[in-house]
Amino acid sequence: MCICVDCRWVDRCQAYHAVERQHGVAHLTDRPDVCPEEPRIHISLHDLSGGGVGVEWDVRACTSFEADYGRWQRLRPEQELPR
Repeated sequence: MCICVDCRWVDRCQAYHAVERQHGVAHLTDRPDVCPEEPRIHISLHDLSGGGVGVEWDVRACTSFEADYGRWQRLRPEQELPR
């Protein structure tokens, strides 16, 4: 899972904005203004039912990470936590 969901900067982060774009989901902000230091993005491929390949992007490490557990969920309380 992406560590961004529990980061203070999730709604302002340029790396998380890129992850949202890759997943084709609505952005938390249109203009992220935090440029994270050394984000490490893990990209995994998986087979889709019916053929094809899915791509999963997750930030697994970042030196700008500041723990704020549940931040994403508080910003989007009506939505399921992204996986």
